[in-house]
Amino acid sequence: MSDSQDREDREVLARQFESHRPQLRAVAYRMLGSLAEADDAVQEAWLKLSRVDAGDVRNLGGWLTTVVGRVCLDMLRTRRSRGEELLDGPFGAGGGVDGLSGGAGLRMPEPVVSPVSGVDPEQEALLADSVGLALLVVLETLGPAERLAFVLHDLFGVPFDDIGPIVGRTSAAARQLASRARRRVRGGAPVPDADVERQREVVDAFLGAAREGDFEGLVAVLAPDVVARSAAGVIRGAVAVASQARMYGHLAGVARYALVNGAVGLVVVRDGRVDRVLAFTVVEGRIAAIDAVTEEERLGALDVTVLGG
Repeated sequence: MSDSQDREDREVLARQFESHRPQLRAVAYRMLGSLAEADDAVQEAWLKLSRVDAGDVRNLGGWLTTVVGRVCLDMLRTRRSRGEELLDGPFGAGGGVDGLSGGAGLRMPEPVVSPVSGVDPEQEALLADSVGLALLVVLETLGPAERLAFVLHDLFGVPFDDIGPIVGRTSAAARQLASRARRRVRGGAPVPDADVERQREVVDAFLGAAREGDFEGLVAVLAPDVVARSAAGVIRGAVAVASQARMYGHLAGVARYALVNGAVGLVVVRDGRVDRVLAFTVVEGRIAAIDAVTEEERLGALDVTVLGG
């Protein structure tokens, strides 16, 4: 094969890969909860593709999806083997919060923040299928194999026959992994109301009640089984969350509304950088989940200029 033909073939392969990049990045983001790590996983998939004879790959999209899944699985296992330390920082910086449950806390995912005017086209692929921050928080609690089985099958339709070899299990065992993960997701990541304006009205009511110190008003706008999650841990139940929620009262003056993974949220900016991001899951007119991200490693790459104001 001539050098020119080889270059042409590689350019064709690169174009084909780029056509799959949005989905591959979406897979990796759901697997890893980090945009930077997702980009690393996609790049690794390209390197692997460049080392094989692409002519032998019958379904390039499916092949790349399983390769990205395998790369992400290895990254998750490495993360777990290192025993990455969970950072403190509940809904502000430092310290714990009374009433926390869940032990050592959570590894919070990196949020995708957009202006309230809408999500840009590049982010739409990342956030398809209602991938709210609450779902990513729950995915962070799954074991690596469970997470892969759920993400690849339930979110991207990969058959269990293809998932089994990736996790070193039978197809039936892979199905069981996804089933266990599905139960966790259903319990911790309810599907939010679709009306963004209605979501904002509910969050407005929550902030107003917090600012006024209206405990009954806070309880009224929270779902009975509401959960508030952060790197420090979890607060469960409307009364427990409301008892801590007075700390939100001051946010009305310093926070900016934004879309956080496609749903209404708040971004607090101090000295030109993002200090914290709050994501609200509103279900049937009440707040069912509040997820707070305060870790600098999760917020450092956010561009506050896109929020305006």
